[in-house]
Amino acid sequence: MTKTMKAQERTELLKVLEARFEKNMCRHAGIAWAEVQAKLEGNLGAMRSLRDMEATGGEPDVIGRAKQSNHFIFSDCSPESPVGRRSTCYDAEARESRKENRPENSAAELAAEMGIELLTEDQYRELQSLGEFDTKTSSWIKTPSDLRSLGGALFCDRRYGKVFTYHNGAQSYYAARGFRGSLQV
Repeated sequence: MTKTMKAQERTELLKVLEARFEKNMCRHAGIAWAEVQAKLEGNLGAMRSLRDMEATGGEPDVIGRAKQSNHFIFSDCSPESPVGRRSTCYDAEARESRKENRPENSAAELAAEMGIELLTEDQYRELQSLGEFDTKTSSWIKTPSDLRSLGGALFCDRRYGKVFTYHNGAQSYYAARGFRGSLQV
């Protein structure tokens, strides 16, 4: 992920984000694009994070406002777990613990590099209230430290019209499991 971003690249990203915003108004009722764009134009770090979310297949969109800070909340809204973020184990510790077939990256490392946060279970369920996501894939979610300290990690998906939360060894990785992130701007 590069830290620089040219003016034309920012303009093109804003067009993509605006088109997605306008197409999916049910995700952000009561929010005007002009407000979102004004915040984005003043925040190059957020623009880079959104560019990285887009480049890895996340299809980021505004899904609401943070109650305390009034920041806009962006989340990955791709139908399935972002294709450019799959085949990752949970975190660096899990990745390093693999003796064979070590993946190139982990969900937590990649999220940090992108400047985004893994969704919590509550955030994942809130996202699922806006549409049907991960019907064929699954996504790692932020795992509580007590569970992680025992070697496990959590992931979620949607099957049979319901959202499920599961556990797995943090070092596991699958072609159909990635992660979704969020960003407050």
